[in-house]
Amino acid sequence: MLLDGYQPLEGTYDELFRGGEPRPEFRRALEPLAARDIDEHSRAQALAELALLNQGVTFSVYSDQRGAEKIFPFCLIPRIISAADWEQLERGLEQRVRALGLFLDDLYDGQRAIAEKVIPGELVLAARHYLPTLRGVRPPAGVRIHIAGIDLVRDPGGVFRVLEDNLRTPSGVSYVLENRLVSKRVIPRALDAARVQRVDHYPSRLAEALRSVAPDGVDPENASVVVLTPGPYNSAYFEHSFLARQMGLELVLAADLFVDGETCFIATTRGPRRVDVIYRRTDEAFLDPDEFRADSLIGVRGLMRAWRAGKVTLANAPGNGVADDKAIYPFVPDIIRFYLSEEPLLEQVPTYVCARADDCAFVVEHLGELVVKAVDEAGGYGMLMGPQSTRAQREEFRARIVAEPRRYIAQPRVEISTCPTWDADERAVRPRRIDLRPYILTGKSGPWVLPGGLTRVALAPGSYVVNSSQGGGSKDTWVLKR
Repeated sequence: MLLDGYQPLEGTYDELFRGGEPRPEFRRALEPLAARDIDEHSRAQALAELALLNQGVTFSVYSDQRGAEKIFPFCLIPRIISAADWEQLERGLEQRVRALGLFLDDLYDGQRAIAEKVIPGELVLAARHYLPTLRGVRPPAGVRIHIAGIDLVRDPGGVFRVLEDNLRTPSGVSYVLENRLVSKRVIPRALDAARVQRVDHYPSRLAEALRSVAPDGVDPENASVVVLTPGPYNSAYFEHSFLARQMGLELVLAADLFVDGETCFIATTRGPRRVDVIYRRTDEAFLDPDEFRADSLIGVRGLMRAWRAGKVTLANAPGNGVADDKAIYPFVPDIIRFYLSEEPLLEQVPTYVCARADDCAFVVEHLGELVVKAVDEAGGYGMLMGPQSTRAQREEFRARIVAEPRRYIAQPRVEISTCPTWDADERAVRPRRIDLRPYILTGKSGPWVLPGGLTRVALAPGSYVVNSSQGGGSKDTWVLKR
């Protein structure tokens, strides 16, 4: 049978098994899967991959010379989260997003947290994504972080820890929705037996949140909302078009929009029509050539002027990147205490900030034991996995850190949790390391967390890198009902 003989990795927390037995709370959910034989599961896995291929579920890897478009690898064996675990996560995620929103409000206004030394001013004001020209600007409806993706891992003790925050243009939710569709088609009995919380209402909740933050004087029910994409060559274009289609909104390019005075319009065959809310999937560096990169061909001239005037909502708000800078991450617990007068509900990974002289000295002497990350990189780039690195790689990073200490942080390598995963080459189920990216929407009424999120899996044996651009795949995330 499929799960017979499965053995978790020693020293890790396995999401579905304890020792050699399924966790009791997941036994009912796993029984229909465990009853399959290897051939039956292999056929089901092939059907799942074919379904994703036919649906065009792809992403792009710019550095791959063999071609940019890739099918996102998918493992049919789900990652399961108990109702009790999820309720704790949900509260912690809402708390974190609320606090980070207040931090951004303060940073672009009075900067109390800096004045009261909650966080070092030199660290914040030197952040690459801090935009001092936005001080004094308050976004429509007062919301800055409309869509957040918070990356989590689970340590050997079973504790969820925040790995990093994504508050600019977090991607991946389309795979959450597509993975669930495939599960419904290929393993419906297992899904029904598990009693899993739904995820298919995410697009309607997103559309509702976007309409709720329309500028003053605009009826949210009649707000004109569009999805702005950089175009089909962007790595997440599949997601842009998918979400626009699911929400029933127009997918637009920069060339479709223009700003007249302080108002944004879309050009239509019936003439210009005002745009009230833009769900932008364009990096802010390219958003407006008048404000940011003058050579941008995918931006809308004057868009920042309209946003400053409160005539159009940009989701997410420009300037958010300072709050997901990896050098700011170690201070988030203090940020939560300062703005909310609450203790943090989610744990973090201990972090060395190389901008501090003592931390920097420790890091460069212990590179072989640490994971080093560039504070302004993502997707697994700009990173050194110390325990798996070569001497040459460590020397290269040592030179980088000494030259630009503010640009790096370091963390001990966490033995992140594993989950049973299908290995097609071995035709067997093996433990593979995973993480989790839940998605939090914030509208005028406050935050809402999608039950589940994107579980990414490191498909290569022994790997810790789950990013799709680095060879990772994904799983459906099943949050159980009470």
